[in-house]
Amino acid sequence: MTEPTSRLNVRIGVNPLSWMNDDLPSLGGETSLETALSEGREIGYEGFELGNKFPRDPQALRDTLAAHDLALVSGWYSGRLAQRGAQEEIDAVGAHLALLRSNGATVMVYGEVADSIQGAPEALARRPRFRSAREWDDYAQRLDTFARFTLQHGVRVAYHHHMGAYVESPDDIDRLMASTSDAVGLLFDTGHITFAGGDPLAVLERHIKRICHVHCKDVRPAILQIARNRGWSFLDAVLAGAFTVPGDGAVDFAGVIDRLATHGYRGWLVVEAEQDPTIAPSYEYAQRGYRTLRSLVDAAARRHAAWEAA
Repeated sequence: MTEPTSRLNVRIGVNPLSWMNDDLPSLGGETSLETALSEGREIGYEGFELGNKFPRDPQALRDTLAAHDLALVSGWYSGRLAQRGAQEEIDAVGAHLALLRSNGATVMVYGEVADSIQGAPEALARRPRFRSAREWDDYAQRLDTFARFTLQHGVRVAYHHHMGAYVESPDDIDRLMASTSDAVGLLFDTGHITFAGGDPLAVLERHIKRICHVHCKDVRPAILQIARNRGWSFLDAVLAGAFTVPGDGAVDFAGVIDRLATHGYRGWLVVEAEQDPTIAPSYEYAQRGYRTLRSLVDAAARRHAAWEAA
């Protein structure tokens, strides 16, 4: 027999970006939260990440999700540790942290938005960068302090490497992981790392011990290439269809799931794909993403069962 596949203990969730977009509210702006939740549950998703139409009161959020038998997966937090101190960030995160914790989420999607151009009409090449080892170390120290605080409250930081931000490339991720403690988890995003020029499987393999959350986003390579060649902004690339759901692009999700299974990943797999729902109908694409991941996860489970029985 070949080397066994470890047990993959995952749940499959979805981000509401398939129905409505926080950065571009005109995309899916007419779609109600009720529609997104009911369709997502019908497709088979077990939980949702937060979006701009979700209630921010803990009990109201709990009731909204319970009405559809859905779990809260996590929620994006716009951090500014590149500009402010750890205590200031700790003071700012209180309400969001309480919302996640009281609704059972164990990870927080941390996105560094200080100086980020992800929502600006600027070429991605103009993204911010730390210019010295001192800047990297100071940032890592502030992030570590912040992450230790949230972890004390039962929620681990899942740091989101993101196009247009300080931590975008594989080298950036390597530097951040080397400069921080295990309190800082890594959100592994298959689409963003591919857009940034990285090999998803190689990055996953290097940092598997720190990965605590996974965004499953596929890419259309031809559009990525045009975006790079023409100096598009991040939102220009999104509108042109750079991203899509698993099974509709070029990312090797079979390889991703295989490696996660081999290392015994425990947590959420989240379908997240910024698209225009008038071009990529929400239900159709959300269902395709779910079915792709479901089949790959089930295949990994069968391989493990076969090894155990041998």
